[in-house]
Amino acid sequence: MAEFRYTKDHECIYVEGDVAYVGISEHAQDALGDLVYIELPEVGKRVEKGGDVAVVESVKTAAEVYAPVDGEIVAVNEEMADELEFVSAPVNENGWIVKIKVADPSALNELMDEAEYAEYLKEVD
Repeated sequence: MAEFRYTKDHECIYVEGDVAYVGISEHAQDALGDLVYIELPEVGKRVEKGGDVAVVESVKTAAEVYAPVDGEIVAVNEEMADELEFVSAPVNENGWIVKIKVADPSALNELMDEAEYAEYLKEVD
């Protein structure tokens, strides 16, 4: 079974080797509603934890997607721009927005696991 990690900003991360697949959590998807646009970054962009990686716009609002760790964007899900429903797919399938080569793998330990994220959602809802 895939192991996912989460941020307090509702990014969902799936790690394979030293690459983090970054998307948004189901909670964030529900909050956004129907998406109308996604702004994707360039491959090769260096990102810092907490920095903007993408912007998703819905009929309700626009929201930034933040980098969960420091690293370099090594892939962008270009298909997502035309197939916005991919955002609601699991991050380890078509639901990733970017793939980040993680600069410091130990930083992933600072992210919440599924149980911790579920508890966090109880606090914020």
